[in-house]
Amino acid sequence: MTTGTPGPRKIDTSKAHPARVYDWLLGGKDNYPVDEAVGEKLPPEAHDAARQNREFMQRAAGWLAEQGIDQFLDIGTGIPTEPNLHQIVQRILPTAKIVYTDNDPIVLAHAEALLVSRPEGVTDYIEADVRRPEEIVEHARGVLDFERPIAMSLIALMHFVPDDQDPYGIVRNLLDALPSGSYLVLSHAASDLFEEQSRKVTAEYAKGGIRLGFRTRAEVGRFFDGLDLVEPGVVTAPEWFKSTTPAPEESGIYAAVARIP
Repeated sequence: MTTGTPGPRKIDTSKAHPARVYDWLLGGKDNYPVDEAVGEKLPPEAHDAARQNREFMQRAAGWLAEQGIDQFLDIGTGIPTEPNLHQIVQRILPTAKIVYTDNDPIVLAHAEALLVSRPEGVTDYIEADVRRPEEIVEHARGVLDFERPIAMSLIALMHFVPDDQDPYGIVRNLLDALPSGSYLVLSHAASDLFEEQSRKVTAEYAKGGIRLGFRTRAEVGRFFDGLDLVEPGVVTAPEWFKSTTPAPEESGIYAAVARIP
């Protein structure tokens, strides 16, 4: 079952948006010249980072479904790129429920058409900003059972929330609403792995009107304070739960999954 009826809202094509730049980096077509202009100035490794994020999300979602988690709150969904989170999860647990959230109306326009749930499960959408966590939780309560574990994913999102916007407080407010046994899935751009590239990416996004707050491994680890990290802990995205042992792959993205005790 698919629910959610996002109303039309004008898409602002005068400035870049993170979801559309990300779509461009992944080779998508749902972006505008202003987004492409930002993407073209980013170092080539930005394409790898986008791919690594998607692959981490896919592995983490599959692993959680295999642990029996059948409720997901995906904040900062981005423009649909198959396989989407619900497709991965519902292959394992057809009755799973997923609530998607993003603040770009183009994401919701595509979500309405593309993110179609299996009949046994539920997929829902809300157009909202992570900076308003109470609004997201209030909507999600109408779909998900907050008496049972929920996996909340923040994939490549929180580095778009600079320190002066209280990123740790935002995540804590979201986590406080989740019951014991829930999980946090998070990936985040690193400031301490490839420092020169990080500065260039930050500068190019800023020219497009997008503020970034890349963080060190320790700073990313703060998002998981009080939680039980799943092995191997906070590592680069390609290092998290590879089912095989491929050749090492460099990455400027940290990733981790942790359980709420």
